[in-house]
Order: sequence, then structure tokens, then C-alpha cells
Amino acid sequence: MVIREGTPADDSAIRHLNDAAFGGTNESKLIEDLRAAGLVAVELVAVDPLVDGHILFSVLDVIIGETPVRALSLAPMAVRPERQRRGIGSALVRAGLQQARERGWQAVVVLGHQDYYPRFGFSAALARPLKAPFSGASFMALELAPGALQGGAGRVVYPPAFGI
Repeated sequence: MVIREGTPADDSAIRHLNDAAFGGTNESKLIEDLRAAGLVAVELVAVDPLVDGHILFSVLDVIIGETPVRALSLAPMAVRPERQRRGIGSALVRAGLQQARERGWQAVVVLGHQDYYPRFGFSAALARPLKAPFSGASFMALELAPGALQGGAGRVVYPPAFGI
């Protein structure tokens, strides 16, 4: 399996993969809308030899106190249904977080499975002080730069592509 940046030549495969993994077109539409808005920061595919996995990180407005944080939203992440539970998703998350760190992003926010994302360092407790349209154990954050989400209450503003 090779993990690499997604290219326009992968778009059709990415669309079909997300539709199959999520059982509908909502995530494919989200991807298209984030691309159209120029908000994609990291987009990776896992290839073996087909596109078996995909992950997208997009720019997200996060402010702590009055200080903007260079933050990303992790959404969506998908693996071809017949290839799930083989480490593809984990490899994509790790590679995506590494690229985000290398590119100077300070934090990542995800709304996802509370039993899955903590293994990568995501924490619902870290996200709790953030005023956002989501809350609870599935709304998590990860600091890529130590202390990026410290310093008081904060807020998260999702772009219109998320339909919130």
C-alpha cells in the first residue's frame, strides 16, 4: 500500500469510495464543496493498486480568546468497506497528521468515533472549552503545537461547506 497526496485523477475513485463507505453522497459533496472553496490543506489516498482509502483535512476557523489558531478539521476519512479493519485508516490518519505538523498547522478538530480517534491523541476534554455546533465524547481536538488550544474559552466556526 502506498499513501500519497490525492490528485485530480483520483477524484472519481475518491467519490465512489466515500459513497460506498458512508452509504450516501453527503461526504462526496462535502469534499467537492471544500475543494471548490479552496479549503483543502491535506488530502491523501491509500493505493493498493486501487484507491482503498482517503482522508481530507480542511482549514477551520478556531479562536482561543482573541487569538486565531492555525487549525484543521479532519473530515471525511473513508476506507473501502471490504478493506476496513486492516490499518489503512490508521495509516492515513498518521500520515495526514504528520503532513499537517510539517506544514505548520497547530491543531486538528474531528467529530468522529470516540473509541477510534483517541489512539492518535484526540481528546474530547481538549475540545470541551470550544464553543462549536458539536459537543460530547465524539467532538475531539488534538494539539499539533503544544499549548495551541490553551488559554481560555474558544470557538470553532465551520465553513459553509459543512452545512452547519
